[in-house]
Amino acid sequence: MKFEIVPFEMKDYKEIYELWQSCEGIGLSEADSPEQIQRYLERNPGCSFVAQKDGKIVGAVLGGHDGRRGYLHHLAVHPSARKMGIGSALTEAVLRELHRQGIERVHIFVYADNKEGIAFWERTGWRLRSNLVLMSIDLQNRFTD
Repeated sequence: MKFEIVPFEMKDYKEIYELWQSCEGIGLSEADSPEQIQRYLERNPGCSFVAQKDGKIVGAVLGGHDGRRGYLHHLAVHPSARKMGIGSALTEAVLRELHRQGIERVHIFVYADNKEGIAFWERTGWRLRSNLVLMSIDLQNRFTD
């Protein structure tokens, strides 16, 4: 049951997007369009990865940073390939690259009702931050040029 971790490339976008769609706990939006993902990858070179097994993508993760803090987004492993260490290997690849780029703290966003996801992250050393609240604002209709 060997798998290989390789860089995320836009040529694989369709297959990765389909993987994200097939996995519970992944919230997709307009920010995950091909154009937006391309921008993210260009802004964060070398920080996003996929897992391949038998020539097929079975896992993916987006990684990046703002120059100060790192972030992981959309870690997904196909249900048929879980419990093989793929999620941990993808996470480790991102963390290693972020550390190489000088980032010392990394955050993730997990839906509060994603108990399996929270359990995974806690098993792999992450801690739940009860002292923070995530707040968001959508800008698409806020400004008119």
